[in-house]
Amino acid sequence: MLYFPALLPRWLVLLVPASVASVSTLNAQRVKYPPSIRDAVTDNYFGTTVPDPYRWLEDLNSPQTHAWIKIQNQFTNSYLAQFPLRDTLRTRLTELFNYPRVALPEMVSGKRIFYRENTGLQNQSVLYMRDSVNGSPVMVLDPNSLSSDGSIAFEDWSPSPDGHYLAYSLAQGGSDWHTVHVRDLSSMEDVADTLKWVRFSGISWTRDGRGFFYSRYPEPPAGLALSSALSGHAVYYHIVGTDQSKDRPILGNGELQMYFVGCAVEEDGRYVFCTASPGADNRNRLYVADLGDPMHPNVTAPLTSIVSEDVAQFQVIGNIGTTAYILTDDDSPRRRVVALDLTTPDRAHMRTIVPESGSAIESATMAGGRIVVQYLEDVKSIVRVFDTRGLPLGAIPLPGVGTVSGISARNDTTRMFYAFTSPLVPESVYQYDVDTRVTTPFKQAKLTFDATLYETVQVFAVSRDGTKVPLFITMKKGTTLDGSHPTLLYAYGGFDISIQPAFSPTIPAWLEQGGIFVTANIRGGGEYGESWHEAGMLTNKQNSFDDFISVAEYLIAQRYTSASKLVIQGGSNGGLLVGAVSIQRPDLFAVALPAVGVMDMLRYDKFTGGAAWATEYGSSSDKAMFPVLVKYSPLQNIKPDSCYPATLATTADHDDRVVPSHTYKYIAALQHAQNCMKPTLVRVETQSSHGYRPTSKLIAEIADKLTFALMNTP
Repeated sequence: MLYFPALLPRWLVLLVPASVASVSTLNAQRVKYPPSIRDAVTDNYFGTTVPDPYRWLEDLNSPQTHAWIKIQNQFTNSYLAQFPLRDTLRTRLTELFNYPRVALPEMVSGKRIFYRENTGLQNQSVLYMRDSVNGSPVMVLDPNSLSSDGSIAFEDWSPSPDGHYLAYSLAQGGSDWHTVHVRDLSSMEDVADTLKWVRFSGISWTRDGRGFFYSRYPEPPAGLALSSALSGHAVYYHIVGTDQSKDRPILGNGELQMYFVGCAVEEDGRYVFCTASPGADNRNRLYVADLGDPMHPNVTAPLTSIVSEDVAQFQVIGNIGTTAYILTDDDSPRRRVVALDLTTPDRAHMRTIVPESGSAIESATMAGGRIVVQYLEDVKSIVRVFDTRGLPLGAIPLPGVGTVSGISARNDTTRMFYAFTSPLVPESVYQYDVDTRVTTPFKQAKLTFDATLYETVQVFAVSRDGTKVPLFITMKKGTTLDGSHPTLLYAYGGFDISIQPAFSPTIPAWLEQGGIFVTANIRGGGEYGESWHEAGMLTNKQNSFDDFISVAEYLIAQRYTSASKLVIQGGSNGGLLVGAVSIQRPDLFAVALPAVGVMDMLRYDKFTGGAAWATEYGSSSDKAMFPVLVKYSPLQNIKPDSCYPATLATTADHDDRVVPSHTYKYIAALQHAQNCMKPTLVRVETQSSHGYRPTSKLIAEIADKLTFALMNTP
């Protein structure tokens, strides 16, 4: 191993393998990175010429791209390998991950339950079923037996209402492309059914257990499954025991060619509701079909349009007889619950049951004939119960201040389950009875660290335009605010997604290194309803970046940290966030950790499902939106001979949601422009995807990120 002299600041300590590059003198102003070819490719947008010298990295199958990835991964690994802290953090993270945990159970007919459980370090959680809540668990499927390295991901599952079958989906490397299989639960053997090219799909059985609705795309061009643009999403009905080619089309194509479509059968089996959304936002059209006798459903029944325009969100949460209950933000940006008589299924006949209030509704469901509503009160979960007339029946007492990360309930039982977490409390599952109002633990996770040493507080920063932005700060009790603490700031800010305070083993690992952990609830998310979302999308996207910058300035002004100690992290849309603010304000951050980020805002809509994000971002093909996008797009705003924060960008070879070429091009451009010794590196994980990592790879990746962050915050 080669080291620079120990007298240099830690962020200058950069191992440069002789086989890759070298730094000739101690006074060198930049690192010599592995070479990235620059081509003379340009695009013309409404008279503006925009260079794209790394367009060749969009070809994910080319030997040239594969060679670039290999040498970049070697370069990054050699850099990280010189720090003993890397092994220390891997060991500690392994300990922190090693605790038994269960996911939220799903009930079938109010009795049998299915749930996933992980003993601690299993690459994937195992699926179990019980005939009753207190019954003995029976293993249904162990995905760890499918691949030793977790490369085959167990993604989705749905038991038939009669408990005879389980439909489940697998994905190579956790790709968004799923293959659905069917398992006979009496023999625990798979039947012959195999459904391919399934994507962005639920699995919803008819009450008779003979078949299910699912969504798929046409087969993509050979060799381009991970990158080609998507169109033609459609819903089909599959009968168990038949070939996929015989599946009946239900909804899609025609005017819905570019829509996301899906169908779900309600609990009583009589009605199927279908939605069509023009993009990755929550606006959708709504349809219903009366299947008639649930045990002999007429899956050819015509769909009747309830909502025929893309104006708002309409999410059916359940029905009682011919009355459907729907969560909507129509004329109510913080959402409300409405009822609709299905004998006259028209939007105009909806009547309010649970009105909009000062707090945004995050979710709603039906439980034992009641309506259970989860609110966000300044981003903290509050769960209230109403009867079907809207009469309040009280709040469910939660284990503490934090996040209800999921609710599982049915109308045919008063028992429901919910999962609860906070930054210092791992997700645990509880039972609640809406009749007796009694809460009991189903399975609580056990801590592998002393949480009493730490605390989480909520404060508010003020953004550039005066908007108050909430943030949660987790740190050791009694921390002296002197600006000396490495601080990890995380945010998302897009697609109406709320980022609530939740546990991750990353948090105690970071805190134990003397760090402070912060999540910020910037505009673009759903924390305060649709108006909060709209304030951070399309032409308002800069508000998200301004909010994040203001939070960083607040943390520095209040002496939680300093610019030389501040680390920023985000993934996907959050990766765009990190990329944008680190280019806009490089003076404000020491380290940037963008993950699977949308870095090329001019070309994102040309790959996979990217065109659907135009409802959130706009498109460069739109003359009005091009100047907005080009102004903040991370890739196009990198300036030559600059000094940007130390950057470790991460992506995965099977990410077919935000194709990895975004990250490849961004890092190639950043390495070319970086004119100082702050390292700019990329880490490409194999057999992983946008949101999936087997546990072993997840631990290794987190350890590398934290090592990089701590070694670059002197």
